[in-house]
Amino acid sequence: MRLQSYPKLGIVFSCTLTLMPTPLAHLHTYNCSSILAHPPMLIQTQIKPPPKTPTSSRKSIQTNTLKDICFRGNLKEAFQSLTLAFNDHPDEIYGAVLDLCARKKALSQGLQIHAHMIKSCSVPESVFLGTKLVFMYGKCGSVENAEKVFDKMGQRSIFTWNAMIGAYVSNGKPFEVLETYKEMRLLGVSLDAYSFPSLLKASGLLKNLFLGAEIHGLAIKSGYDSVVCVVNSLVAMYAKCDDLCGARRLFGRMVQKDDVVSWNSIISAYSSSGKSREALELFREMQNAGLDSNTYTIVASLQACDDYSFRKLGKEIHAVVLKSAQLLHSHVAGALVAMYVRCCKMSEALRTFNELDEKDKVAWNSMLTGFIQNGMYSEALHFFNDFRNAGEKPDQVTVISILLACGRLGYLLNGMELHAYAIKNGFDLDLQVGNTLIDMYAKCCCVNYMGYAFNRIPDKDLISWTTVIAGYAQNNYGLKALELFREVQLIGIDVDPMMIGSVLLACSELACVSQVKGIHGYIIRRGLSDIVLQNMVIDVYGECGNIDYAVRTFELIKFKDVVSWTSMISAYLHNELANEALQLFHILMKTNIYPDSIALKSALSAASSLSALKYGKEIHNFIIRQDFIFEGSIASSLVDMYSRCGMVESAHKIFKSVESKDLVLWTSMINAYGMHGYGKVAIDLFNKMKEKLTPDHIAFLSVLYACSHSGLIDEGRQLFKIMKYEYQLEPWPEHYACLVDLLGRANCLEEAYEFVKSMQMAPTAEIWCALLRACQVHSNQELGEIAAQKLLELNPGNPGHYVLISNVFAAEGRCKDAEKIRTRMKERGLKKSPGCSWIEVGNRIHTFVARDKSHPECRQITKKLDQITQKLENEGGYVPQTKFVLPNVEENEKLKMLYEHSERLAIAYGLLKNAKGTPIRITKNLRVCGDCHTFCIQLRKLRQQPLQHYTKNNIYIYIYLYVCVSVSLISNINDKGGAQVKALNTPSLPLTKKSKKQSMDGYHYR
Repeated sequence: MRLQSYPKLGIVFSCTLTLMPTPLAHLHTYNCSSILAHPPMLIQTQIKPPPKTPTSSRKSIQTNTLKDICFRGNLKEAFQSLTLAFNDHPDEIYGAVLDLCARKKALSQGLQIHAHMIKSCSVPESVFLGTKLVFMYGKCGSVENAEKVFDKMGQRSIFTWNAMIGAYVSNGKPFEVLETYKEMRLLGVSLDAYSFPSLLKASGLLKNLFLGAEIHGLAIKSGYDSVVCVVNSLVAMYAKCDDLCGARRLFGRMVQKDDVVSWNSIISAYSSSGKSREALELFREMQNAGLDSNTYTIVASLQACDDYSFRKLGKEIHAVVLKSAQLLHSHVAGALVAMYVRCCKMSEALRTFNELDEKDKVAWNSMLTGFIQNGMYSEALHFFNDFRNAGEKPDQVTVISILLACGRLGYLLNGMELHAYAIKNGFDLDLQVGNTLIDMYAKCCCVNYMGYAFNRIPDKDLISWTTVIAGYAQNNYGLKALELFREVQLIGIDVDPMMIGSVLLACSELACVSQVKGIHGYIIRRGLSDIVLQNMVIDVYGECGNIDYAVRTFELIKFKDVVSWTSMISAYLHNELANEALQLFHILMKTNIYPDSIALKSALSAASSLSALKYGKEIHNFIIRQDFIFEGSIASSLVDMYSRCGMVESAHKIFKSVESKDLVLWTSMINAYGMHGYGKVAIDLFNKMKEKLTPDHIAFLSVLYACSHSGLIDEGRQLFKIMKYEYQLEPWPEHYACLVDLLGRANCLEEAYEFVKSMQMAPTAEIWCALLRACQVHSNQELGEIAAQKLLELNPGNPGHYVLISNVFAAEGRCKDAEKIRTRMKERGLKKSPGCSWIEVGNRIHTFVARDKSHPECRQITKKLDQITQKLENEGGYVPQTKFVLPNVEENEKLKMLYEHSERLAIAYGLLKNAKGTPIRITKNLRVCGDCHTFCIQLRKLRQQPLQHYTKNNIYIYIYLYVCVSVSLISNINDKGGAQVKALNTPSLPLTKKSKKQSMDGYHYR
């Protein structure tokens, strides 16, 4: 079983508990004949013995005194008493001190006692003392020394074998227990009642039910199956081997159930197996039986209170503890802290923690873990400072908790300090610490150090690979994430759905449909397809623009959850299919699945994209009926929806009704005022917001657009400077484009051009686009040429840019140049997205494309439009401006094309179908042409009725005719065919790469 000879081993003795004033600090060796050397101080004690006293009195006095001292647990005093009579009753004297060393886990003192025993010639070889030594070494965690003492013993009793088995069990060596058990059976050693608990505990550690059942049978055969300690161990063994039924049967067969340990065993069995309710029911039965609980009972019962639903029972147990002073133990207090943490009652946990007289590291770590689990990351860092001030030294658990907090808060420097501490103490090589370091650096967007932490881990597991792949994917390193995924496959690690989710995120960042299809196929082949992954596949197909595959995946899901529906709605929205998104949402409402806040937010975004006020109000009513809280993204989405449907007053009511306004809500309301031409109001609201919150890039972007829409040049300049110098926010390209647009509207083209040239960053395509539009409006051909050239150099693949430049040239009468631009566009295979308008009539959204003949009521629409146009020409002085149509067609054809623009068809249909006084809201995917804008203005003048009209600088125009017409013109987010062309020359808030992350947090600029 073990080696019978051992190499020489050096042991340093450094004990401060001296037997005499003589100092000791010597290095001694031992071999097979002498286990431990004897310190000089003990030799001196032999040379100069104390003064002699009468033997009879000395025996009783010293023995009783030493027993009392050991009972009190005073190790230093026991050592001093040992020197007075080491030759009298050595078994009794040494045994008592060795038991004290075992109880105190004082290994160095135990080593000295062993050395003293070896060097003392008066001590013969004793089975009793050998057993005590084995027991002491086992309790002190020195299994190697226990083995050496055990192997050198010529004779062994059953107590010696039990001590050796107990040493293995207490030090987590169940396989060695099994080997020792086999040796006992071979040698014919008879087991006693105290042998079985250790053997059964080893079986439980190994989860070896077959071995446990064999030992159970031996206990029955030996007649020990009714002994309480054996029965308790059997219950614990069956529980650890996941056989709770067997454990409960054993407990039920007990004739007398007045032993607290038995109850503790069965309660602990259910608690550790996750059967919390059953464990607490047993605790209640125990109380009803009149048995007094001890600390183990309380700890096991508190461990059963494992979530928020058991908080009341946890408080009841706490009350039991407070009533009994005997139960006020450090382990109970630690269990109370852990219980309150699990039940999300951090205030009670902190109060209980503060009431502890002695706070051990387990209690500190329990509190830290609780703060992290409850999302209280700042509190965790403050608590960690208290932890350090208390003189505690962080261990692996502490480091993991604080690293998690640093990652969630984005505190990179604090995380790096902790990383340095981990390296200094060797913690960074620990698997869990290494994985947490990877996660922390990923969340702090520090990819280089993330890779370093990953490479430092010696034995990486699945979590290591999943975390690093997710880190690269989340930080827009999609290619690196895919490379690591291929490496995982080559190594042969079993991939789980979580890793696949991270790989899909990388594919989404790369917008590579072929990669998505490959991963989708891999999921199906490996049988990893669960509802979570299927929902992610829908999301990624939608983000990559493959809506057909997204729909197909959605239809194949047999049991759809709310995330499935939300993912499909979001996919439609991402691909500018707001009508389909709303239709799908209405189908969802007819199912038994209730939409959550994210689904409602997506539906509101679809309604706002189409200016579908009726649908938006229905969703609003549903939110009220379902008692959703008007906070966060829901409130922001409602404000955005009402503002885009022209109902700025309703948007303001929603804004005012929210008590706790976040930055997103303030920004949404500022944007609403800005797009409706209330620039001054938007600035005032922005100033109010600054008193409570710190504005971010998006907030400044909204207020700058408000200035642009209202022509507030000086205010816009001032706000730009405040953002850059007072708040230290480096402007995005969108901010520069907004200021260029503001200057361009005021015909300050030279200043705008100088501003572009003085930019610290290279001007982007959208900045030159804003300057080109201004040149088009103010007919500045020279600067227009420069802007057009730069625009084509920066983004030659955008069809909207070609259309814009062609229109600029056509407006200047440069028909040949306009034709050349369109020819270049065709040669590159680029196509402009057709102009499309939507109108809400009844319970349907009707779609119109320019020169559309597909509508069932096409003839009536055309007739109505002809009547309106003829009346405008005859009575309103309307003159068509054919310069806004292709230059290379005949004049009659130009007129026909102009008259059949999609927004005019939608207006005609609205006038045809809606009752007088009913607002008509029309949404268009591209900017409205100058002639259509004039058409709307002339239509307003023709009807001399009360009206609310916003000028050409605004997105929304309201015209009261027979009915009220609101033309809501929304920019094309994906730059298809419009190059971010804006409604009525108004730049909307573009959703570019820079601002995409913000949009995920609740901004809905469409």
